[in-house]
Amino acid sequence: MSAVLHGIPNCDTVKKARVWLDEQRVAYTFQDFKKAGVSAAMLSGWLTQVPLETLLNRRGTTWRKLTAAEQASASDEAGAIALMMAQPSLIKRPVLVAHGRVTVGFKPELYRALF
Repeated sequence: MSAVLHGIPNCDTVKKARVWLDEQRVAYTFQDFKKAGVSAAMLSGWLTQVPLETLLNRRGTTWRKLTAAEQASASDEAGAIALMMAQPSLIKRPVLVAHGRVTVGFKPELYRALF
């Protein structure tokens, strides 16, 4: 089973991850979650392996543009999932699903351990 890298193509961190995977000749599929979207089931599955605080990007401009009420809706998992589905830019990138594991962000040493 090949790996799936989820992200946004113009994100610098996603670009670094893609270059690393290509250089290591790792077979993977790229899914642009802004175009393809993300499902509640997908996000729930990721959240079984990574904490919400890791997956939800509260540092980016998308988060800062939200109203206080919208930000407050992300205080529980169901609200955060609904918000990430509506605005996939709120998902920290990239999300790599490989070998039954979910990894958020890009660190070469972490990817090396996976492959």
